[in-house]
Parts: sequence; C-alpha cells; structure tokens
Amino acid sequence: MKTCSYGMIGLGKMGGLAAENVLSKGIKLAVYDMNQEQVQSMERLGATGCHNLQEVIDALPRPRILWLMVPAGDPVEQVLFGEGGLSTLLSAEDIVIDGGNSFYSDSVRRAQKLAEQGIKYLDSGSSGGQAGARNGLCLMIGGDKEGFDQAEALFKALTEGIGAYLYVGESGTGHFTKMVHNAIEYGMLQAIGEGFELLYEGPFELDLEKIAHLWTQGSIIRSYLMELMEHSFSKDADLHQITGEVGGGSTGSWAIEEAWKLGVPFETIATSYAARLRSRQEDTFAGKVVSALRNEFGGHAVVEKE
Repeated sequence: MKTCSYGMIGLGKMGGLAAENVLSKGIKLAVYDMNQEQVQSMERLGATGCHNLQEVIDALPRPRILWLMVPAGDPVEQVLFGEGGLSTLLSAEDIVIDGGNSFYSDSVRRAQKLAEQGIKYLDSGSSGGQAGARNGLCLMIGGDKEGFDQAEALFKALTEGIGAYLYVGESGTGHFTKMVHNAIEYGMLQAIGEGFELLYEGPFELDLEKIAHLWTQGSIIRSYLMELMEHSFSKDADLHQITGEVGGGSTGSWAIEEAWKLGVPFETIATSYAARLRSRQEDTFAGKVVSALRNEFGGHAVVEKE
C-alpha cells in the first residue's frame, strides 16, 4: 500500500467533503468509512481506500496523524477503544484528532487514557458546515501542544480558503469552545426565525427573499446566515415544502447545563433551545426558517410535507 500523509476516518456529510478538500490540494490520504461506497468515491479522487483501521495505520508514516469525523458518543469510543480500535493499533507519538462534536469532558478523558500509551490526542471543534468542509473549515483546537505543532500542516490544509484555525489550549478546550459556538448559533438562528415570522404574519405583503438580500448589504445584522436565508427563500418563498420541526444535536443542551453549573444565566440561548423542542410539537414559521437555515449551512435534514 502506498504511503499517505494522513488518515481520515469517517466520510459522511462533513468528513467526505473535508477529505475532498484536502485531496484537491495534492495531499495523499488513506481513508476509511464503514460505508465502503464512500471509500470508493474517495478512491476515484485519488485517496487510498481502506477496508479497516489496520489498513489506514499501515498506509501512514510515523508519527501517524489521523483525523476522525464520526458521530459523538459511542461511535468515537468504539473507533478509539473498541475491539480492534485505534488504541490497540497506534504507537507512542502518533496523533489522533477528533474533529466531531464530542462532549469536552469525554475528550479530556480520552486524551488522558491515550496519553498513558504515549498517543497524543487533539479535540478540534469544526465549524463552517458543508461549505466550510468543502472550501475551508473554522477549527478550534485543544490538546497536546506538541501534537498540534506536528499536525499543523493538516489544519492549514483543512482551513485554507474561507476558514481559519486556532490552538485554544489544553485538552477539552477545542470541544468546549465549539459547544459555546453552537449555543450562540442556536440563539442567532432563533432570532432570525422569529424576525421573519413577524414579517410573514404582519399586515403587509412582503418579499422575504428581497428583504433577506437587502439585509446582507451593509446592514448591522448582515451575516452568512442571512445570505443563506436569502438562498432558502429563493427556492421556496413561503417555505411550504418543509415543516417547522427543528432537529439538532446535543451541544446546545450541554452548553446550557455547563452555563447553569457556573452560574451563567444563558437566558437567550436556553430559550432558543426550548423553542427547538417546542417546534417538534407544532409547526411554526419561525421553526421553518431555522430548519431551512440549518439545511442550507449544514445539509441537516428537513421534514418535508407530504
């Protein structure tokens, strides 16, 4: 098997696009996913496809550097510590980077456990959605500083374009920072949703797409999210094709729990999280807006009307 620069494990919605981005820069990757169709699609782009974790390890020079983009919780645990997991295959000085949305205390525990074997573990909060994965992510990286320095070329490749990266501190800080980032996102999405609901329900016939476009032009609330809102309205002016049911991961609730433990009120973000739960009970236009926005930036599934 030919020698590759890095290993990438997890080729789903974000991982696959991130792998494509890195490959486009002429960097050699060994890739693995339980879905071998995803692996084959990366092979067509020049990656070395692997059937298991051992093949990924065998394709890399030492110290090996591996990027994980798998769902938080048990999937990460199994890749690291399950039967035949990375902890049984890697050697001292190798580096593992968790680029998913793991809970920060899990990342601290994993880093400590792997450090006993001399393996360096980095937790990288990854923002930017599908556009970022394709054109440059925003990375918040915590963990072993020496490991960060050794893996910095990969971070440069993942962020080159519209993104950026920052080493934020010790183990857990990357995922803690990303947790707070996502909590802020909750509040911003909900504010946009409620504002457009008032425009929609108000006494005037308004072109919401044009208003969203206007608000991207020099307005105080101009933002990438507003650009995505304009794009969403251009496809479905009244958002009739989707319900207002808003999904989401666990980062919002984690952030609220941590805030309240520390005596931080977190009122706006807690209310926005409650609104997401409320959206699963009854359709609202604000819910439609938030659902449409999440689909635009992250490709998150929307519930379409039959």
